[in-house]
Amino acid sequence: MAFKLGSERGNYAVSGEIKTKMRFNKQIGDNDVSVPGTPVIRKPLKDGIMGEANMDGSIYISDKIVPGSRLEQDAIREEMIHATEIKLGKLGYTDNSIYYNGVTYPRETIDGKDMILVDGQWKEAGDHKFPWEKKAKI
Repeated sequence: MAFKLGSERGNYAVSGEIKTKMRFNKQIGDNDVSVPGTPVIRKPLKDGIMGEANMDGSIYISDKIVPGSRLEQDAIREEMIHATEIKLGKLGYTDNSIYYNGVTYPRETIDGKDMILVDGQWKEAGDHKFPWEKKAKI
């Protein structure tokens, strides 16, 4: 027996708001974006941080980025690479370390900054010279 998806793309309501089915971009009047299978949440992030991929599969995007802008698209694209690597088990992190391709990188707060030990040097988190950032930087 075959399974066939319906072709109807009707509307539905959530908390009194009309939404459209099968729509993966922004809803009308909504500042948040959506990626199938990955919640994208707009929220305040530290200065200089445009996005974060989380271990729970969600992505945070800075609320300072203009919705629909090229910067937003680039940030989501980069964080989706990280989110995919997390789901595949290539990348992971805790408060104390980052794991990438079988290598553990210690992580500590030093002088109030999130620092990661790479190649014998402590570097501040967000540095695009990290091995896991090189692949994600487009």
